[in-house]
Amino acid sequence: MPSNTPIVLLQETTGDTRMLPIFIGQAEATAIALALEDVDTPRPMTHDLVRDLLVVLGATLVKVVITDLRDKTFYAELHLAVGEDTHVVSSRPSDALAIAVRTGSEIFAEASVVDAAGFIPEPDDEDVDDDGETVEEVLDEFREFIDNINPEDFGG
Repeated sequence: MPSNTPIVLLQETTGDTRMLPIFIGQAEATAIALALEDVDTPRPMTHDLVRDLLVVLGATLVKVVITDLRDKTFYAELHLAVGEDTHVVSSRPSDALAIAVRTGSEIFAEASVVDAAGFIPEPDDEDVDDDGETVEEVLDEFREFIDNINPEDFGG
């Protein structure tokens, strides 16, 4: 993958605190970043629309689960509660994560997925990517991108 491809790093909260890297599209990365930065857009973006539909329909996103990794492709599910009923809906991980950050829902990954694709970060490693940038430099660039993004950049 090119080094400029957006990536989500999920980290275990217990045990080895392994990290699970999931490459995502630029649009989904922007959607996730906007939600994490609590940016309001003039009109709802797609993931905002999904959140709003859930609210109107009385559904709650209980959790997102990264369920599988096949042929280098991750799979996910949205676990929804509507009254006493539960529903599971298949989703791309990037969309599921973008919705989860908007609803404050928990995010999980099956142990088999973390076993297959997770890694333990090297504590002594300077965390340098293929371009020679440290993680902190990449984060600084990302923060600058977020600070300079405008809702008008997405049309309307």
